[in-house]
Amino acid sequence: MLILDGLKLEQDGFSISADFGVDAGNKVAIIGPSGAGKSTLLNGIAGFLEPAAGRVLWKGADLGGTTPGDRPMSMIFQDNNLFPHLSVYQNVAIGVQPSLRLSGAETDLVRQALDRVELGGMAERKPAQLSGGQQSRVALARVLARARPLLLLDEPFAALGPALRVGMLDLVAELVEMTGATLLMVTHDPGDAQRIADQTVFVDAGVANGPVNTTQLLSDPPAGMRDYLGV
Repeated sequence: MLILDGLKLEQDGFSISADFGVDAGNKVAIIGPSGAGKSTLLNGIAGFLEPAAGRVLWKGADLGGTTPGDRPMSMIFQDNNLFPHLSVYQNVAIGVQPSLRLSGAETDLVRQALDRVELGGMAERKPAQLSGGQQSRVALARVLARARPLLLLDEPFAALGPALRVGMLDLVAELVEMTGATLLMVTHDPGDAQRIADQTVFVDAGVANGPVNTTQLLSDPPAGMRDYLGV
């Protein structure tokens, strides 16, 4: 279970607080107005931003002082965080071994991950030779190869067209179902939340509210959510 225990994050004069838990294996969307602190919240969970107060716990263990790379999670950013000078294979492999010196078993793991996202035939290409959707698949393959129990997505599919974005969301849902990973996904689109998320966290006025059933939240939204949705 992921627990944000009285968590308060501060950055550039802005602060956001969160005090809730997410059960292991849940798929949770994080939505709210631009500038509300959704990405800040993910950065705090991932360890890129130290808390001003409170704690981030995973399975009862305090992650304070743990570097992002040593936390039990993987994160995909809006730009997919691919290295342009590395091949597709290397971009996935670096998530397994930063030195790129892989054992035979690790090499098999990387190739299996690429096959799983239908990029097995593109292992030697560079990111610039791929479409936006294919680049997103490379990032997902790296997550799959890393096999961390918590997956954080910071709008990695925002630049994709509607049909392609839906396809990527379905692939994410399939991968987390297969691995049992817990998913936290930032999105501006309530439709994305409805498609993939069991629960949704609404972020507004410096507060990340506790997860609520997605269908329930969108069918009977509170006042702040109504303003956000324009209903």
